[in-house]
Amino acid sequence: MAETPIVLEGRIIKAIAGFFYVYADGYGVIECHAKGVLRKGPYRPIVGDRVRLELIDEQEKLGSLIDVLKRTNSLIRPEVANVDQALIVFAYESPEPNLQLLDRFLLMLEKQGTNCIICFNKLDIADDNKKKEILNAYSQCGYRVLEVSAKSHEGMDEINSLIEGKVTAFAGPSGVGKSSLINLICPEALMETGNISRKTERGKHTTRHSQLFYVRPDTYIMDTPGFTAIDLMEGVEAEDLKHYYNEFYDYEGNCRFDPCSHTHEPGCSVKDARGEGKISKIRYENYAYLYNEIKSRKRY
Repeated sequence: MAETPIVLEGRIIKAIAGFFYVYADGYGVIECHAKGVLRKGPYRPIVGDRVRLELIDEQEKLGSLIDVLKRTNSLIRPEVANVDQALIVFAYESPEPNLQLLDRFLLMLEKQGTNCIICFNKLDIADDNKKKEILNAYSQCGYRVLEVSAKSHEGMDEINSLIEGKVTAFAGPSGVGKSSLINLICPEALMETGNISRKTERGKHTTRHSQLFYVRPDTYIMDTPGFTAIDLMEGVEAEDLKHYYNEFYDYEGNCRFDPCSHTHEPGCSVKDARGEGKISKIRYENYAYLYNEIKSRKRY
């Protein structure tokens, strides 16, 4: 009589060249292939999926995926399932924070319905006035903002508390210390950190695929691939852009013109609020730049 195969549940932490690497409690990481019906079906396995597998070889840790369990959500960029939140990492200094790029990350992730937390690294070397201005700009428009130092470990307890029991995607540009933070949370990740090039101030490490790292039961973190500025604005229409700026909400409907783009029209309540200091100059200027960029792109 044939031996009944062991069936396990786990989560896909990495997918490379047709193989899926699944973390299953009590067994560790198991290398799996997927049956053809799964690879072609509506629930094609992706990183983050919770799956069922048959264990083929316990010693060699080989298995076969037999089912993809129901997803709570899925993202297109990065392609990953069951993400609870995104931690968007930027540096206060070295490299100089590109806050327009930060807004692009927020737009991309919010468009996909992902809860976003902003994390500013390199707290230990930042100018106090710059920190205050940036912190006010983003905390006043409703975002949770963390200030940390991967070097001194300041703020790491708060990060560890926020990721507990969740799947958290780490996003952000190269060189901001994202990989260093991941290494502190999960030393087993052994990610490259590299130094910043003095000439370009760009990070040497670039993630090429999405990968989950097991931290502890039900707690995973994910490093996401690098994106270009165009990637981050894909599918965003100029007319919809204002809906992603939460601080505009209180002033919508009070402008002289309806609809109002909040860029050039007279009698605009959003521009008036900006002039009165009720809306951050940083955020408003980012909005106006991105609005005009999208409009210009549509002309060509």
